[in-house]
Amino acid sequence: TRKAIESLGIADPWLSAMDAGSDADLDGVFAKVGAEFGSIDFLVHCIAYADKDWLKPEKFAGTPRSVFTTACDLSAYTYIAMANRAAPLMTNGGAMIALSYLGAERAVPGYNVMGVAKAALEASTRYLAMELGAKNIRVNAVSAGPVRTMSAMAVGGFSEILDWVVKKAPLKRNITAQEVGDTSAFLLSPLSSGITGQVVYVDSGYSIMGL
Repeated sequence: TRKAIESLGIADPWLSAMDAGSDADLDGVFAKVGAEFGSIDFLVHCIAYADKDWLKPEKFAGTPRSVFTTACDLSAYTYIAMANRAAPLMTNGGAMIALSYLGAERAVPGYNVMGVAKAALEASTRYLAMELGAKNIRVNAVSAGPVRTMSAMAVGGFSEILDWVVKKAPLKRNITAQEVGDTSAFLLSPLSSGITGQVVYVDSGYSIMGL
């Protein structure tokens, strides 16, 4: 994280470790943010976790309760928990986004419990948007196509998913992390001031295809 931030020319970034599954940690970090900056303009939620042993084809029905609840807690509830703490710091309004994936609404082999968690994340986006709109806070989600990252490679059959997108997506290619970042920046900026409660797809058009 530090290297990525410093590559933007920010020599001394403000960073703080946080366990998003701990209410005490969440309280502590947002208290530090308030003390350091006074107010904030946006929140980006990019937290997801599920036991990789259960992210394999034909391994959803047997998902243990503990694996299910942990995935939903860390991948979806943390958005609500962070939004609740960030909203009071958005004194002049603001914007929030979370990162999702098509597996939230369609059955993707191997995505399994993470798909359920992402569905909860997208529903949470809509309810947060409804509640926080009166405070001029916009809440959206970005549903990105598959990008080759360390976490994505934990999903069984991920390489096949990448190949399938190239075959079926209208643009005939996979997306880049830069494209996800560009769309996220748009949703956090005044350029998207009339957009809230939406799931915006950045997937080379794959999500529009019937077959």
